[in-house]
Amino acid sequence: MNDKREIVSRLEIESIRKAFQKEDRHFTTWLEEHIEALAERLGLQLTVDQREKEVGDFNVDLLCEDADGRPVIIENQLERTDHDHLGKVLTYLVNLDASTAIWLTTEPRTEHQKVIDWLNESTAADMKFYLVKVEATRIGDSPYAPLFTVLSRPDKQTKEVGEKKKEWADRHFNREEFWKGLLEKSKEKTKLFSNISPSRYHWIGTGSGKSGATFNYVILMDWASVELYIDHDRDTGKKNKMIFDALHTQKEAIEKEIGSSLEWERLDDKRASRIRKRFENGGLASPDSWSALQDAMIDAMIRFDKALRPRIAKIDI
Repeated sequence: MNDKREIVSRLEIESIRKAFQKEDRHFTTWLEEHIEALAERLGLQLTVDQREKEVGDFNVDLLCEDADGRPVIIENQLERTDHDHLGKVLTYLVNLDASTAIWLTTEPRTEHQKVIDWLNESTAADMKFYLVKVEATRIGDSPYAPLFTVLSRPDKQTKEVGEKKKEWADRHFNREEFWKGLLEKSKEKTKLFSNISPSRYHWIGTGSGKSGATFNYVILMDWASVELYIDHDRDTGKKNKMIFDALHTQKEAIEKEIGSSLEWERLDDKRASRIRKRFENGGLASPDSWSALQDAMIDAMIRFDKALRPRIAKIDI
């Protein structure tokens, strides 16, 4: 049998303008009548409520409803994305109290795709943003068919990353507020830390008179501490252990002067060593405990400085 008929043809992709010359009159009208073509690509159920819905002085291309009856806005841009249309997407979303925004374009800018990804990451779990590239396809002389390629969409992992980032941002803010309060109180009692600024990190430190050996305040979610952190020798760490050992021989006298037992952490598996006083009665997650915790930490730091600084000065290393 010598049948040379083609059974497989090549799919041609062309500009959507070849299929729809006018965005509003042709493409938006077609999409209104064939919304399921887009909805299937997005994995959504969409029902068109109104075309060219007025929003102040503007008009959203399509206002739809999802399966739960919540508003969904669709903004069509059959050209390269720009700031104007990005602004419209957000304007329509907010003013129509929508939870989903779909931006269709023929040429998405990388910068705008990053914005949509950021919105999916940073907004509430029920907010959804889609960036979709639209092209025209045909096989031979067949009618054109729009091809929708989803470039940005919400997903559970993205939302979880966003929540984690917000948690970190809140934690950084709270740390800075905690340090601000502690440093203000500290200035009334001692010159220690007088030149130190609030930080977003979980610790702040000042010198003990020997390089690499610092007096630190530490704040974590459920507890806090004051400590002498010994990292004078950053090559082998041997001198750090020597400083620690020299102080440890005076453990009883030091703890008596400070007024409490301490945690003596030689940290043999690490370069540095540490002597610490821990406070379990509060932490960053308990703002009501901050004032009392700050007072206790400052008092302990003053005792640390008085007991340890002169002893560190006498260690000849």
